[in-house]
Amino acid sequence: MTPQQISDYKLGWKLANNFYSVRLHSDIRSRGVDWCKANLSKQSWDWRNWSDNYEDTFLFEYKHDADDFKKLWPEYTNQ
Repeated sequence: MTPQQISDYKLGWKLANNFYSVRLHSDIRSRGVDWCKANLSKQSWDWRNWSDNYEDTFLFEYKHDADDFKKLWPEYTNQ
């Protein structure tokens, strides 16, 4: 997929509210981003920086990806 196609695809599932979100403490943001880059396709996840105080939100197209992500850092997610 081209970068434009990836962007359009992500926009489609985000606008349809067809995603699963996981809040992650901002202190381990880079670990979250690195895991997503290494384990998921570019079009199946996105990330909102500073969605709240000391918190970023990761968006996943698929529930199993969100569940796997939450299991990595249970003490830092959805607090």
